Amino acid sequence: MNYLGIGVSPGNVPVYDGNNLKVIDRRVRVTELVLRCIIFGLAILGAILIGTDKQAKVIFSIEKIAKFTDMKALVFLVIANGLAAAYSLVQVLRCILSMIRGTVLFNKPLAWAIFSGDQLMAYLTLTAVAAAAQSAVFAKLGQTELQWMKICNMYGKFCNQVGEGIASSLIVSLSMIVLSAISAFSLFRLYGNSKGKGNAM
Repeated sequence: MNYLGIGVSPGNVPVYDGNNLKVIDRRVRVTELVLRCIIFGLAILGAILIGTDKQAKVIFSIEKIAKFTDMKALVFLVIANGLAAAYSLVQVLRCILSMIRGTVLFNKPLAWAIFSGDQLMAYLTLTAVAAAAQSAVFAKLGQTELQWMKICNMYGKFCNQVGEGIASSLIVSLSMIVLSAISAFSLFRLYGNSKGKGNAM
């Protein structure tokens, strides 16, 4: 008999119906594809917002231009966003191809490569966002002990656009963490299926 998509084996051990697993599998694919598309779009947006941000200010008859290259943390964040966008584009194409072929992963080495790549990008983007956020706090609040000025009081537009870029990058990093969990789920499910087939033989 079958209740709620769960069958009962001859040994009275509950087993999941194949159709139910296919539904879960399809949802995982769609979720992964949507997340990778979001990461691709927001990573490009974050890189553009920060990379094109600049503001000129005349101080004592001298024009000073604030640019993202003035803060190494912002340069790191732009690079991290660029890498995340490029990596996500490759993975989006891989997801589309796997959905057309009807398989999530082609083999175990590829599964490990995707898992490792997602982990690496998650750590990279999270580190870049943390570094940029720390620099942004110093620019906003200053540091009286070190005689650091509140830069955002002079370059308000520049700081606002940087904040938008950091917010976009934060969503990218959080999405990469979720994707790391999905790729880990897919990897261990692949190994679970292989063990199941081995026991059946």
